[in-house]
Amino acid sequence: MEQTAQRFYLCIRNEGYAASLRARTVYAGLTDRDAESHGMLRIVDESGEDYLFPASLFVPIEVPEGAVKVFAGAA
Repeated sequence: MEQTAQRFYLCIRNEGYAASLRARTVYAGLTDRDAESHGMLRIVDESGEDYLFPASLFVPIEVPEGAVKVFAGAA
């Protein structure tokens, strides 16, 4: 499985994943081309672990350079 650069996504819905995701929250994601080819995204959830979630629950966002460390969990 190929995982590379980190990206950021806004969770727009969390139906079926309320324990792992919060709507209107920014999450870090890892590039996973295999998962993406199946309509999934590899997202670092509330537990700090990365899991696959349906891409339809998120929209990609641009995070300002100065905020990347904060959103990635490294303050």
